[in-house]
Amino acid sequence: MLGADDKAGLAEIVTAMEYLLAHPEIKHGKIRIGFTPDEEIGKGPDKFDVEAFGAEFAYTIDGGEIGELEFENFNAASAKITFKGRNVHPGYAKHKMLNSIRIANQFIGMLPRHETPEHTEAYEGFYHLISFHGDVESTTISYIIRDHDRERFENRKKEVEHLVRKINHEFGENTATLELKDQYYNMREKIDPQNMHIIGLAFKAMESCGVIPLVRPIRGGTDGARLSFMGLPCPNIFAGGHNFHGRFEFVPIPSMEKAMKVIVKIAEITTVK
Repeated sequence: MLGADDKAGLAEIVTAMEYLLAHPEIKHGKIRIGFTPDEEIGKGPDKFDVEAFGAEFAYTIDGGEIGELEFENFNAASAKITFKGRNVHPGYAKHKMLNSIRIANQFIGMLPRHETPEHTEAYEGFYHLISFHGDVESTTISYIIRDHDRERFENRKKEVEHLVRKINHEFGENTATLELKDQYYNMREKIDPQNMHIIGLAFKAMESCGVIPLVRPIRGGTDGARLSFMGLPCPNIFAGGHNFHGRFEFVPIPSMEKAMKVIVKIAEITTVK
């Protein structure tokens, strides 16, 4: 699992550095490389020291079919809602029982039915129910909230807060409690327009290597998003992978070779004169 996303990226970076060491005739400036753990749970850059890294900009080599070049990603938040019930013998439950499972189901039904991952694409955001655990007394559900547009993202969070208030108005104060946390933001805020030259640089490197650039929004997150907001503009370049996070995930070796060559070309065309 995750061999293409993103052990492939690690291999491509290391191979590119080996190539540059073996070919001193390729002139280049100072190169910094770094590897972050726990990217899939959003904690990769937690201890990343941008100042010590000492770069003006960087690229992540992460996932994506050959040619992908990305500088837009979701704004992201997590929402955990706990519903408190009251268990009573079902034979005597009228006007007494509060079934937290049923209340949680009511909340789920209040969110837009088709604003979910399985009904959205491109720049369309969603609410994604990722877990449901409970019994009559207590039920907890967890969502991830995603949208490329910052205003729509904020409105999605407000809608969740609004629906929690509606539940509490109907069933009693503190029936539902919400933990809402921002996770990361759309790196386009930090790339466009002030750092678009690094997108142009990646374009030039890809085209020099015979790769057609495919600019697409990321329907997910990347450590590059958090790093961009930490002061290190960091768009994403393909690693060549397909079918991420499933049993059929794979990466073609020719795509990995192209990714390695693009890294080398970026180093070459940014040579300090």
